[in-house]
Amino acid sequence: QVQLVESGGGLVQPGGSLRLSCAASGFTLDYYGIGWFRQAPGKEREGVSCIRSVGSTYYSDSVKGRFTISRDNAKNTVYLQMNSLKPEDTAVYYCAAGIARLISTRQCLTREFNYWGQGTQVTVSS
Repeated sequence: QVQLVESGGGLVQPGGSLRLSCAASGFTLDYYGIGWFRQAPGKEREGVSCIRSVGSTYYSDSVKGRFTISRDNAKNTVYLQMNSLKPEDTAVYYCAAGIARLISTRQCLTREFNYWGQGTQVTVSS
């Protein structure tokens, strides 16, 4: 069974940090690009950060310089390190995987990803 499971969300104060994890099972991430997406109430789902391969990453303008995406293929796990968190970062965060060679390098598009996790809630509030 193909599955992606997010963890690491929670409540954090503005300026704080969280690291989200996405563990894959039923398949290996070696040949897949990975994306992190988020959706806040009343807003469209947006691509936050995607990694197609080493050296080929994307970050939305709102998170550049604050978030870092990484992957550990040996552990079949993807991470999103989130620093200097702001209240506007509050959302449900989803990880996703798609065929690496089909994923854009200059944007994160939901249609390019085949497998999705159930999401983890991130709340930034004092």
